[in-house]
Amino acid sequence: MKARHIGIMLMAILTLFGCDDTTNTLGLGMLPDSDGMSAHTATFDVTTRSIAVDSVFAKTSIGYVGKFSDPEFGYYETSFLTELNCVDNFAFPEVYTPTEWDKDGNPTKATGTMAGDSIVSVQLIVYYENWFGDSLNACRMSVYELDKKLDKNRYTNINPEEFYNKYDDKLLLGRKAYSAYDTTVPDSVRNETNSSGNKTYSPNVTFLLDKKEFGEERLLKVYRQHPEYFKNAASFIDKVFKGVYVKSDYGDGTILYVDQVGLLVQLRFHYVDEETGVALKKKDGTDSLYYSYYNSEKNIPLMFASTKEVIQANQFLNSQLIKEKVNESEHTYIKSPAGIFTEATIPYDEIYNQLSQDTLNAVKLTFTNYNITSNYEYSMSAPTNVLLLRKKELKSFFEGNKVSDNITSFTTTHNAFATNQYTFSNIARLVTTCINEKQTAKQTAKEEAGDSWNETQWEEKWEKANEDWDKVLLIPVSITYDSNTSSSSSTMTGIQNDLKPGYAKLRGGSESPLKIEVTYTSFGK
Repeated sequence: MKARHIGIMLMAILTLFGCDDTTNTLGLGMLPDSDGMSAHTATFDVTTRSIAVDSVFAKTSIGYVGKFSDPEFGYYETSFLTELNCVDNFAFPEVYTPTEWDKDGNPTKATGTMAGDSIVSVQLIVYYENWFGDSLNACRMSVYELDKKLDKNRYTNINPEEFYNKYDDKLLLGRKAYSAYDTTVPDSVRNETNSSGNKTYSPNVTFLLDKKEFGEERLLKVYRQHPEYFKNAASFIDKVFKGVYVKSDYGDGTILYVDQVGLLVQLRFHYVDEETGVALKKKDGTDSLYYSYYNSEKNIPLMFASTKEVIQANQFLNSQLIKEKVNESEHTYIKSPAGIFTEATIPYDEIYNQLSQDTLNAVKLTFTNYNITSNYEYSMSAPTNVLLLRKKELKSFFEGNKVSDNITSFTTTHNAFATNQYTFSNIARLVTTCINEKQTAKQTAKEEAGDSWNETQWEEKWEKANEDWDKVLLIPVSITYDSNTSSSSSTMTGIQNDLKPGYAKLRGGSESPLKIEVTYTSFGK
C-alpha cells in the first residue's frame, strides 16, 4: 500500500468513526473478524534535542517588565514599548464662556464647561493585576518617550534603542521606586468595591508629568491649534505622541504583568444648569467646581491608553546559561519566555517502510518531565499548555494568528497530578501528511526523470532542501477560548507563545530516544 493509500484509509476511518484523541485505535472493534484484519502496535525511536530560542513572536496587549534570576537558567529581564491609543474624534471640552447676560450683567446663557483653558494634572499610570516573583522586592521603573514610531516587529528581540535615545534626558518622563505589592495602600482602598461588587483599585505605578510643559504645551495647546491631530490613533501617534518605553532599571526578583498604560489628563469643570448652561453657584455665591478625567460634553475619558488597536512590543533578554542548558544531551528542556524549545525528529521513513502495506489508526507521542525539587522560593513551574508544531510552520503559525488544526499542529495540557506528562494521543494525521508530502514529491520527480531516475541522489537532494521535513517543536503556549455559556462549550480562539516564566526538564535527548507508538491494522496477516 502506497503512502497516499495510508492517508486515504486513515481519512476514511476518521470520517466514519471520528477523531478521538483519547483512544489509541479508532473503530476497530466494530470490524468483523472475517475480514482478516488485526490490530497491532509498533514503536519507533524519536530523537529529541533542546534548541535555544533567540526570540518569539509576541502579539499581545500585556506588557512585561522586570528582572528575575533563577538558579537553573540565570537571569532574564524584560521591558516593553507601546503606543497609546486616541479614541476617534477625541476632544478636549470647550472652555466655559457666557454668551448672554441680563441687565445686571449676570450671565443667562453659556457654552462649555471647562473652568479655564489649563490643565490640572497629567499622569502616566502603569496598571497591573498580577506578577511573578517577590511581591515586596524593591524595584525602580523608568519611562521614556519614544522619538520614532514603532514598526510592526512583534518579536521579542526588538531593540528599544532604535525607537528612543537613552542619552536624551528630555525623553525621560519619569523614574519611580515600587514593589509589586504596595504596602502603603490601605486595605480600605485596596478592597473597596463599586455598586456592582467589583474592586475599584488596581495596583499601579504612577508618574506625575509636568502639567505645563507636557499637559498644556504638548496636549491642550496642540489640540486647540490642530484638533485634526486627535481625530484617530494614527494621527495622534504620528503628530502628537509616539508612545513610551517602560523598563525596570533596579531590582531583581519580580516581573510585572502590565495590563495597560494610561496617560490621564485631569481638568477642572463648572457644574452648569442643564437648560441655560450657566455655571451653578454655591451658597456663598462662588461657582460650583469639580475635577475630572472625563469629558462629559463628548462622553469620552480624557485618557490615551495602550490597547489592542495599537502596537505593543516586548523585549526579553536571557543570560548565557540558556546555551549551557541547550548543550545538555541526556535530556531536553522547554522554557518560557523566549528561552528553549524541544525539537523532535519523527522517523517517517522508517514508519513508511515498515507499515506501507498497513493502515495507520493512531499515533501517540508522549513527553515526560522530571520532578523538579527546589528550595528556591520563587522557582518556576512547568508550562500548563504546549503546542506540537511542524518546525517549518513556526513562523507562519504565530504570525498568521492560527490555532491548532490537529493535522500539523496539536495542543495538550500538562498532566501534573497523575503522569507528569504532555501526551499527544493521536497525531496520525501529522504522520500521514508528512509521509504523503515526501512520497508525492518522489513520484512526481520520478515521472519527470524517466530513465534517468536515481532514487539515492533524489533522496539526498530532497532532504537537503527540506531539512525540517521530519521535525516538530514542543513549544510552551498560552491559549485563549471564546466561551459559549448557552451550550457550556468553548472554542479555541488564539494561541500565543507563553510569555510567563516557566520550564520543564524532559526525558529524552540524544542519549535516550523517546518512543512513538503507532497502532495500525494489517489485512490478511
